[in-house]
Amino acid sequence: MTERTEIIARARQEKRTYLNEIESKELLRGAGIPTTGIVLAKSREEAVAQAQRIGFPVVLKVVSPDVIHKSDSGGVKLNLTDADSVSRAYDEIIKAVSERQPGAPVEGVSVQNMARPGVEVIIGMSKDPQFGPVLMFGLGGILVEILKDVSFRIVPLAPRDARQMIHEIKGYPLLEGYRGSEPADVAFLEQLLLKVSSFVEKTPEIKELDLNPIFAYRDGAVAVDARVILEEDGAAAGNT
Repeated sequence: MTERTEIIARARQEKRTYLNEIESKELLRGAGIPTTGIVLAKSREEAVAQAQRIGFPVVLKVVSPDVIHKSDSGGVKLNLTDADSVSRAYDEIIKAVSERQPGAPVEGVSVQNMARPGVEVIIGMSKDPQFGPVLMFGLGGILVEILKDVSFRIVPLAPRDARQMIHEIKGYPLLEGYRGSEPADVAFLEQLLLKVSSFVEKTPEIKELDLNPIFAYRDGAVAVDARVILEEDGAAAGNT
């Protein structure tokens, strides 16, 4: 059994369709899609030890099947630069989530390296009842909610589709290095779209996929956050 099928099988066994960020990133890395490194810590002491192993600065995020919007629940702490700040952040996350979403089961926190800022983009996938999987690309972070500057193509993508998706968004000048800012590696983003398309095509169990934000640099890109939602058990068979 491959790592991909193991992750999906575990979710099926636990009767859930939402994969946590650790599982989502494991799936993506298996498909050659770069993400920030991430590990689970089940205690304050373990979070500190993992942070010291990874190297500061780090990010802590709550891991819970019931907490999908982690920031809204106080479940994210960024740019933690030493053991004391990690220890405090762990306690603050557990306290905030218990107050804002009482009863939500908390497995612990994820510890991951703090990626340096880049141009924020998003790659997403949802399934259309008629056309099947549809890939989305656009400016990421909160900009996708405010500007809705995105493009769409039906899976599977050809290289020309990936190139057109990137070039047709209104925010494309940001990817070229607007007013002296660091440009994005557009060729790398094109290949990233093709990898996501292939991954989606080979994994019909996935209902929704959201990589947001992806930090794009002059020499590559990395998915900082990832969310995967599976089809209800048995539903994927009708989409293959």
